[in-house]
Amino acid sequence: MSVVQRKAILKAEGFFPHKKNAKGTTIIYSRNHPTAKFVRVVVDSGIDSKTNKIGMVRGGKVGVKLCYINRQKQWREITTEVFTTNTGLVKTIRAQEAAEKFVKTCKFCKAKKFAAKSGNVVCANACWTKWGGKKKSASPKKKSSQKIAAQKTKAARQKNLQRKKTAQKMTQRAAYKSSQKSSQKKLQKIVAEILPGDLVTVEQLKLRKLTHDYTGSILGIVMKVDQFGKVDVNWTANTSNVHEWEMPFTNHYTDDSREIMRFKVLSRDVEWTKAA
Repeated sequence: MSVVQRKAILKAEGFFPHKKNAKGTTIIYSRNHPTAKFVRVVVDSGIDSKTNKIGMVRGGKVGVKLCYINRQKQWREITTEVFTTNTGLVKTIRAQEAAEKFVKTCKFCKAKKFAAKSGNVVCANACWTKWGGKKKSASPKKKSSQKIAAQKTKAARQKNLQRKKTAQKMTQRAAYKSSQKSSQKKLQKIVAEILPGDLVTVEQLKLRKLTHDYTGSILGIVMKVDQFGKVDVNWTANTSNVHEWEMPFTNHYTDDSREIMRFKVLSRDVEWTKAA
């Protein structure tokens, strides 16, 4: 991995180096997002500022993420940082730029939301601090009742989620037992060519018919595909009600599946076909 090549790629893409890195010794590059206001594309080059060599942290890879600059000029990370090599750097930058439209926006001040240290997804401008105190002093009883209602709603959602997980496991176990009993029956394997670096979403099939396409709601980048067809994906955006444990994780399935979630490749033309 050449330092000269990496710097040349970043320069060609319009990135400029920062004077310092508050979290380490590597050189940080950034530039404005091509369409989103107050959003910066930030690249951790992995190049040590003292030695001008690629360090071995994270295997010497480049990290790419999006940051939102709030009213106080603070940089808030709004997408998960994705690591890549010189070869996949430009493709990863494009994927992160595309992921911007999936980031949630504050309904009050229209700023982007980010995951705070508490784990909550909040407004990058912290706009609730302007009206939160007045609301609390004006109607403390109402807020208390709202808090209780919110807790009940949260508990109900968690219970419903647990019920869905249990049902999912039972369905999987039943499907496995059924497949074991009918092992003598020849099953047709359906496969697709999924490759590292592919920009993917998800589509749902029931009884071999496409019932839902999640393009525009779910977005991910394929990080690895092993020899058994297991696909590791970094899901950069998900505005749907599909949980991560429901996402597809292989490049194949059998044609006897009554309901299946499978990958849909956005960055190139890929078809699901019967294995030879």
